[in-house]
Amino acid sequence: MQADDLQRLLTLKMPYGKYKDRLIGDLPGHYLGWFAREGFPKGEIGRLLELMYEIDHNNLRDLLIPLRK
Repeated sequence: MQADDLQRLLTLKMPYGKYKDRLIGDLPGHYLGWFAREGFPKGEIGRLLELMYEIDHNNLRDLLIPLRK
C-alpha cells in the first residue's frame, strides 16, 4: 500500500464493467469478492481493487469516512 492509496479509493472511478463510473471506495463487497475469486486486473486499478476488497472483507470501511469530502 502506498501513502495516498486510501484517498485514491475515494477519487478514482471504476473505468469499466457493471459499476463503471462508481468510486472504487463505493463498490459493493460482492463485486470486490468476484475480483478476488477471478483475479484482480493489472496496474493501479487492480492494486486499489485488491486494497478495497481487503478493507471490505475485514469490515473496515469506516476507515474511509474521515477521508470523504
